[in-house]
Amino acid sequence: MSRKVYLDHAATTPVRPEVAEAITRYMVEEFGNASSIHSFGRAARKGLEEAREHVASLIGADAREIIFTSGGTESDNMALKGVAEACRQRGKHIITSKIEHHAVLHTAEHLEKEGFEVTYLDVDSDGLIDPDDVRRAIRDDTILVSVMFANNEVGTIEPIGEIGKICKEKGVVFHSDGVQAVGSIPIDVNELGLDLLTISAHKMYGPKGVGALYVRKGTKIAPIIHGGAHERGKRAGTENVAGIVGFGKAAELARIEMDERQNHLLPLRDRLIRGILERIDDVKLNGHPTKRLPNNVNVSIMYVEGESMLLNLDMMGVAASSGSACTSGSLEPSHVLLAMGVPHEVAHGSLRMTLGSANTEEDVDYVIDCLEEIVKRLRAMSPLATTRKG
Repeated sequence: MSRKVYLDHAATTPVRPEVAEAITRYMVEEFGNASSIHSFGRAARKGLEEAREHVASLIGADAREIIFTSGGTESDNMALKGVAEACRQRGKHIITSKIEHHAVLHTAEHLEKEGFEVTYLDVDSDGLIDPDDVRRAIRDDTILVSVMFANNEVGTIEPIGEIGKICKEKGVVFHSDGVQAVGSIPIDVNELGLDLLTISAHKMYGPKGVGALYVRKGTKIAPIIHGGAHERGKRAGTENVAGIVGFGKAAELARIEMDERQNHLLPLRDRLIRGILERIDDVKLNGHPTKRLPNNVNVSIMYVEGESMLLNLDMMGVAASSGSACTSGSLEPSHVLLAMGVPHEVAHGSLRMTLGSANTEEDVDYVIDCLEEIVKRLRAMSPLATTRKG
């Protein structure tokens, strides 16, 4: 295999050497339980609280508003179930969108079985939610609005600030799944009016199995894991100190390098989009052309299957995906693309490529060359493509 190119950073990112070094130190040297009062425990607690400061600083929050969790899925569960439990006396209506990650959608479905009513908002053909739809959907018994910051499949960045203003006017708690956005684009929770924000370490060159939920001071939220008084009584369980310290280091690097990363990724993203659209016929770019994450490229290539393209790319050393990593084993077309009005047969030919800091122009050009060759070969065997030509 001549070259290896990793273009699946939306699924996970490699751990930065500085992060790995910090994790190792707190696994081997500063291994204490952060709840212990002796010197080993105090050293662990110090690392934990410094990490909390770094994560808070990345999103413009107060460190006391950061609750550490096992990752994005737990944080989403905590946000939805926690608010539902804490506010059920006030109302049982929740608003979300049809393009959320399954961590939100399946939690919302669970809450429906518990007697809550959920409104699932439509999106336009670019994957954008209309803030006016949020305003119209809010009722007297609405307790929570949950809208993702940026879509994990097509990269569309939602109008979070506008939705935040509406929720504040109406006195409704506002949560956003920020897993793909935090660390990639600048975020200030106060400017945007966010009450809850989900964050994951492994999407920003940190370790897997650790995340956080930002909880604005005064926001009512019940714990969903019971036990000790860890994380200010919001999330029981001995903290994963090494993972959290790694998360903190990754957050610190993301804040310092934010502009540098964007300046590196945006030209690569646009080069990849331009190359695919110029070299391959019958291709549709999915997601908003400009209001999208700086590293996300999602295309539907007609008359070929996404899985076939993935397997062929993999044989040529290129790692990509056909949607989110959590659903890539499914033969069903992406729920995100279907919600955007993409027909089933077109959605099946979707490909998601997400760039990272180590990618180069040479990588992008190699991928374009590979994809052009693969599509040509697959279309030559496709009855759909033959019919189109005939």
